[in-house]
Amino acid sequence: MFDLNIQLDSEGSRHLYEQIYEYIKTGIREGRLLKGEKLPSTRSLAEYLSISRSTVDYAYDQLLGEGYIEAKPSRGYFVCSMEGLFDIEEAKRTEGDPEDVKGAEETEKNEAHGNDKGILVDFSPNGVEFAAFPNNIWARIARNTLIYGRKDILLSGDPKGDIDLRKTICRYLHSSRGVSCSYEQVIVGAGNDYLLMLLSLILKSSKGILFESPGYGRAYRIFKNAGFEISFTGGDSCGLDISSARGDFDVIYSMPAHQFPTGVVMPIGRRGELLNWAKEKEGRYIIEDDYDSEFRFRGKPIASLQSLDKNGNVIYLGTFSKALAPAIRVSYMVLPERLLMKFEENAGFYSCTVPRLDQHILEEFISGGYFERYLNKMRKLYRAKHTKLLEELYGLRGKFAVYGEDAGLHILLEAKDGTKDAVLYDMAREVGVKVYPLSGYALKDPRESSTVILGFGGLEISDISKGTELLKKAWL
Repeated sequence: MFDLNIQLDSEGSRHLYEQIYEYIKTGIREGRLLKGEKLPSTRSLAEYLSISRSTVDYAYDQLLGEGYIEAKPSRGYFVCSMEGLFDIEEAKRTEGDPEDVKGAEETEKNEAHGNDKGILVDFSPNGVEFAAFPNNIWARIARNTLIYGRKDILLSGDPKGDIDLRKTICRYLHSSRGVSCSYEQVIVGAGNDYLLMLLSLILKSSKGILFESPGYGRAYRIFKNAGFEISFTGGDSCGLDISSARGDFDVIYSMPAHQFPTGVVMPIGRRGELLNWAKEKEGRYIIEDDYDSEFRFRGKPIASLQSLDKNGNVIYLGTFSKALAPAIRVSYMVLPERLLMKFEENAGFYSCTVPRLDQHILEEFISGGYFERYLNKMRKLYRAKHTKLLEELYGLRGKFAVYGEDAGLHILLEAKDGTKDAVLYDMAREVGVKVYPLSGYALKDPRESSTVILGFGGLEISDISKGTELLKKAWL
């Protein structure tokens, strides 16, 4: 284990977690921390540095989010592979165009929470509303569970998750997304990362997996680190375009409800193309990450891909973290029946990573009707924010095109005159606003983009007005 001899400056201008984050990141980038090397636990590092554990948690969470480290259940934190990254960056410094080097640095800087000094409004696509969370109801269920609940919730439980919760998830998915499944097909886990890790074990005999770029980087890194051959394809106005895909693969990672980060809602025709591809050959599967499916602001929700699947080719992923709160790390996966045996063989020995108490609270919260009422309330709140953002952006429509406004908690702005997103990012920061360049989400062969992402889930209405006014000042 690497000895993190960090010298913290408590009197300096930077937060302590920023100093820890920068120290570890620099160590990885300079090769002093190598792939697979284990980091100290957050508790032991906090004790060693004589600081609060939450400070170390913030630093580790940022490193996790950027892919510098990975968390392995019951084992700890490990350095991720940075293979090829430094050679590329060195080549840019010596041979590349200076503007390209600046763009690469700004993309990294854009994603670092530690670089938010002077930011007045942050249009983060990951923000969610916390003020409306029903703390009293959640606390009451927790209290009653501890006082009157079953004593068996203190035992380890089923590796797939408690049966009552899995049955409740089945009913919820059938009524809200049209998903057809039995509770035996449902696997519960603490976040999508854990479920994707399990899935990498279940699908380890696959030839490879196809990702859309730009796309969801965490899923890409999990499968890449698991040793999968990765292929890439682009997307169009209908989403993932399999006709342009190259490479040998038999698994596709797709986000039909609201692709991240492009915001595209895949129409039924394109969904049919994916299902036809899957049924053409045995052993093909589509991973459907039903991201942001609860929040659609125009028209009726489009049925899930799994609800259209008649051949057992769709693996369905969902989470309660986006609808409730990120700290409630409960996600679920619906496996086709023919993969259940592979789960038992390759991953069934893993214990469920969600405490049984939390599972019971969530089950009561859903079955008691509280979740549905909370979702309805959140849809109204987010719809109001969504409407306000589009209204405030009206003055920018002469210079920008708006995309991805049908669903989800972020939209995209594309500069009609071709201004690079890195330039737009810099201009926005000059007036105290943080936007997110689309080019920063490329999984392979980053290309110049003129599009930025604006999230609104975590902002107040007043912040949306303030932020858009500042953007007009910066960009017009």
